[in-house]
Amino acid sequence: MRKPRTFTAEFKRQVVEEVLSGTTGPAQICRRHSLSSGLVYHWKKQYARGKLNNEPTQEEALLDRINKLEQMLGKLTQKMRVFKKKPCRMPSGNKRKISSLPLISSLSKVSKGDTN
Repeated sequence: MRKPRTFTAEFKRQVVEEVLSGTTGPAQICRRHSLSSGLVYHWKKQYARGKLNNEPTQEEALLDRINKLEQMLGKLTQKMRVFKKKPCRMPSGNKRKISSLPLISSLSKVSKGDTN
């Protein structure tokens, strides 16, 4: 079985920049380097996000941040649903603790006029 090819980030960046320059078509570049068009499209997305040792475009950086925030929101929403479904119960060993102080059922009231 043949080993899968690996490409350096520099090579990927060169290919994408060549495609973006518009001097040659993407199909010609794919044939010249024996690459699939889907792979080049994937590299273009990585390039836009700044994953090929380059600066990301502002739009892609913002979209990446939005995706991360949406994932966080989804996780928190799932946790909230779980907590709403499960009532909070105290463990069986920690039942209501009874105070060690004596209970005072009635206080003796002394009226102001009483001298006894």
